[in-house]
Amino acid sequence: MLGILLKIIQFNIMSLLIGQHKVNPPIFLAPMAGITDLPFRRVVSRFKTGHFISEMIASQELLSGRPGVRQKTELGVDTGNTSVQISGRDPYVISETAKIVEGLGAEIIDINMGCPAKKVVNGYAGSALLKDLALAARLIEAVVTSVSVPITLKTRLGWDDGDFNAPSLAKMAEQLGIKLITIHARTRCQFYKGHARWKLVRRVKENVTIPVIVNGDILDSKSAKSSLKESTADGLMVGRAIRGRPWLLNEIAADLWGHQKYNLSNFASITELVIEHYEEILSFYGSELGVKVARKHLGWYMDYSNILGEARQCILTESSPNKVMWKLKTVFDHREAA
Repeated sequence: MLGILLKIIQFNIMSLLIGQHKVNPPIFLAPMAGITDLPFRRVVSRFKTGHFISEMIASQELLSGRPGVRQKTELGVDTGNTSVQISGRDPYVISETAKIVEGLGAEIIDINMGCPAKKVVNGYAGSALLKDLALAARLIEAVVTSVSVPITLKTRLGWDDGDFNAPSLAKMAEQLGIKLITIHARTRCQFYKGHARWKLVRRVKENVTIPVIVNGDILDSKSAKSSLKESTADGLMVGRAIRGRPWLLNEIAADLWGHQKYNLSNFASITELVIEHYEEILSFYGSELGVKVARKHLGWYMDYSNILGEARQCILTESSPNKVMWKLKTVFDHREAA
């Protein structure tokens, strides 16, 4: 009984607030282009754990009506538990985007100042803003003053090893009204290479009073625990490791904070989970595009279940949804029975 009580106490202590929104336990799903769309977030939500961030929405693309961008704003599951992430380089454009996103129902908006992709950086957005904190300040102020919902920020340690300016950016962001900041513990020039340097996130934590979230190389419960210890962050964000394992947030939260654990058996077999995700993708994108969008997710599920060879190739090249679902059921049922 004492052990359970201690877990509950620890669980309550480890909650945090974004404005009036409570995040308990403090674990987040990272925004990932082409991955954290509404179908994927719906599957992750089956495990009743975590705060979700949408795919990044480029402000200029949303305002210009570029096809497919509007879909990224779809909240679907638990609007209070989902932030919509936006990026941009022009204060007026990004503020107008924030207004649109708020009007569509977003209760929390996240600003991206950490994306390392060349396309984004060459447009002077994302992590390029780490080289121009004055512009970063104008962008933050424009968003914060244009909407009534809480604004958060995601960034990196700095542009390169010669300029770890995340603490300065974080302090400035807090003064401008940012309610939470997430730090990917790499520089922009690292991209996703090398190791995340969680200890350097301490410098940010020591420089602000708002919640700080650590991100980067959090693969399982062991690395999650280490990231919190080394960074002294208030919570953590899981990214690429969740591909093919939508239950990962729940698994980590159960191990670290005593959160209720929802095994696959609580809902369905992995076969049914994969097929449900596939059907969500087809419904959201339509069959023709959905078949193509789904292939990367199916590949990750098959990586997890060690499905190789001809069966895998067939699933990843078949264009008929019905044939794909039949093959999925066959190979995953066989794997579970083994």
